[in-house]
Amino acid sequence: MSLSKGAYYTGEYRNVFKELGYADSDIERKIQDTWEKVFYGDDDTRIYYPVGEDMGYILDTGNLDVRTEGMSYGMMLCVQLNKKEEFDRIWTWSKKYMQHSEGKYKEYFAWSLNTDGTRRAQGPAPDGEEFFAMALLFASHRWGDGPEPYDYSRQARTILRECVHKGENGIGDPMWDPSNKLIKFVPETPWTDPSYHLPHFYELFSLWANPEDAQFWKDAAAASRAYLSKACHPVTGLAPEYSYYNGKPYKASWDYGHHHFYSDAYRVAANIGLDASWFGREPWHRNIADKIHAFFAPMGEDPDYRMYCIDGTPLEEKSLHPVGLIATNAQAALATEGPNAEKLVRMFWNTPVRTGVRRYYDNCLYFFSLLALSGYYRIW
Repeated sequence: MSLSKGAYYTGEYRNVFKELGYADSDIERKIQDTWEKVFYGDDDTRIYYPVGEDMGYILDTGNLDVRTEGMSYGMMLCVQLNKKEEFDRIWTWSKKYMQHSEGKYKEYFAWSLNTDGTRRAQGPAPDGEEFFAMALLFASHRWGDGPEPYDYSRQARTILRECVHKGENGIGDPMWDPSNKLIKFVPETPWTDPSYHLPHFYELFSLWANPEDAQFWKDAAAASRAYLSKACHPVTGLAPEYSYYNGKPYKASWDYGHHHFYSDAYRVAANIGLDASWFGREPWHRNIADKIHAFFAPMGEDPDYRMYCIDGTPLEEKSLHPVGLIATNAQAALATEGPNAEKLVRMFWNTPVRTGVRRYYDNCLYFFSLLALSGYYRIW
């Protein structure tokens, strides 16, 4: 298999676990076991909760709310695993309670809700919209479109149209800055979150969103790749949680260390790995992955992960999501066979899903990494 060509071109997905000698049966069992635990496990493990006849939600167990992040992640996991019932339940809940039907946020999704469907916040978080749209497009291709709201492809195109064009002929703001084609932290801000940048999604949006926006999405993919090369530290590979469009850390007015490497930023390594897997590895993918691996691998099998300055200086604040960090570091191995990749993948394989209050975010990242490293996080 040519690693320089991505799965989009070859139809072949790396199974890193198999490359390291794990048996197909063990890999399949681990995926099924993770599904059972994360979606239908005991009250200390599961994050999915069915509601009534046709709805369900993913619970952020640490904050006791329902977030567009988790709901769109849940849908992506379900479409990857061919779980249409759970996908439709999560989408129905999201559509009913989260999506705005009018005003400056029309077609966007309120990012945080209570479990009864009442809103804690009105504004959106763009990582939710991009994951909703991608999951819906995959669902359309995998299962076909049905009656509204299960006309998945139309729903996705509506979301993406608003993300690009909102405000051109009325109120509201787009989710991508029209001048530089970079995704924003929220529609109103002139800065970004490195972990929101998913060039591998934008390549597919250029094919499947409205045809008049095809070039925008191609440009957005190129812009995000160039941005990530700047946002990741030249020595450690670490990215901040928030940054200016030039990649330099952004310290928000309410700041709680968001200019440092912390929870959101873990996802950058995973995103770089998946971009390399789907659309082909470029030198910058491997360069950043190798630096991240070189930073974390010496910490050993029982690491005391912290918040870090992006230059690698450890801070007092301990990691809230150490299992998530183990998972995303492993997923970066899709971009490299560097000297530390095997060690970090095996460390992830030997790590169980997280239980307890903070399990939600960790286990979402865990499940994505498990699918990606086994060749089951695919373009549908």
